[in-house]
Amino acid sequence: MNTHYIKHQVQKGFTLVELLIVVIILAILAAIVVPQFAASTDDARISSLDSTLSNMRSAIDLYRQQHTAYPGELTAIGAPVTCTAGTAAAATATGRNLITFEEQMSKYTNATGEACSLADVDGDGVAEFPFGPYLKKIPLPDNPVSNNPAVVITFTGNLVMAGDGAAGGWKYDTLTGKFIANDTNPDPDGVTYDLH
Repeated sequence: MNTHYIKHQVQKGFTLVELLIVVIILAILAAIVVPQFAASTDDARISSLDSTLSNMRSAIDLYRQQHTAYPGELTAIGAPVTCTAGTAAAATATGRNLITFEEQMSKYTNATGEACSLADVDGDGVAEFPFGPYLKKIPLPDNPVSNNPAVVITFTGNLVMAGDGAAGGWKYDTLTGKFIANDTNPDPDGVTYDLH
């Protein structure tokens, strides 16, 4: 009776060969599945890049329709003292820089491009700054391909503006309103990111 009890207690385990076969099968499955996830990640980044570019270009075009100039081309200051022009009001006097671009895209503006945190400055129910804001947040989102939020501002007027190598981030021309990914690396389809 004791012998029968002992036989039931002894359990057979996996052999080394069986374990190796399982590990090899898992490695083969991983080799098949992991590249599929990598391709999905690339597709998601490119889709996010295209979406961000489309949103930015739409906001820039709307600003142009309402001001007859692209954001960043005109000065963003000169508004009444009651306006909060951000931390860089003095730096925006000449226009054509990142601070002016950000101020004009993220705050209310008047017809001349002056930026203000208030639409109705004097509280009379009439908006002295009736346009915008065109973007709901500043700084701009990261470029999803390079994870770089930096924006290079130019005023060359070049409609075929290209990126500056592999710098990443964004590039914007205040004379043409062209907004591109500042990256000349090719995507998986062979198209450089600055051509998206």
